Amino acid sequence: MNRTDRLYALVEELRACAPRRVSARELAARYEVSVRTIERDIGALQQGGVPIFADVGRTGGYTLDKSRTLPPLNFTPAEAVAVAVALGRAEGSPFSRSARTALHKIVAAMSAADSASARELAARIRLVAPAGAGGPAAVPPLPVPAVLEEAMWARRVVRLSYVDRYGAETRRDVEPVAFTGSSRDWYLLGWCRLRDEARVFRTDRVVRAALLDEPAPERDVDAMGTAPPDYVARPLEFV
Repeated sequence: MNRTDRLYALVEELRACAPRRVSARELAARYEVSVRTIERDIGALQQGGVPIFADVGRTGGYTLDKSRTLPPLNFTPAEAVAVAVALGRAEGSPFSRSARTALHKIVAAMSAADSASARELAARIRLVAPAGAGGPAAVPPLPVPAVLEEAMWARRVVRLSYVDRYGAETRRDVEPVAFTGSSRDWYLLGWCRLRDEARVFRTDRVVRAALLDEPAPERDVDAMGTAPPDYVARPLEFV
């Protein structure tokens, strides 16, 4: 059994056994590999976002939170690659880290044959862009700070150290309202308490960000002006 098939099998094994814990020794014997190999495989799955939990001790082992996993999906290899293409264009956007873990979960939940076919198809796909817009000769876009993602979905005030277009740095508390993005830049729209008005912050100019305990008040997104100058905003299409 190759590693890809074994990773898929481990997820299904733990899903079927949950909530019972399965030891690394038991899994190693089942798949005829070393305990160390199982530990590395489990670590790789955890880094990919699979909710596997470990307990130490004589009665310890691995278990999987069934409420946070997907059953085997009916994604075709082409559908999985289509998702990967869309997510590949999201590099540097808000939730790009979550996009990568989502793709790992999709592939892990597919059948071994479909997963292998999807990987083979993906190996024949190339994303290109002008050199000045994120291509091989350009500097890749800076990722949106993870704390901004958390501030948005948790609806909490965030404290920013922000550098404006003139190089001046200020510290301000901001109530996050929305993200606006283009193919090149991403912006945080929020209510700036320093200026006491709605402001647009380019995320790559955020030097530092800290999440505060204070909840952010509800504000009307459309009333904020959701695009920087010379841009037209449209809502994200979602199911």
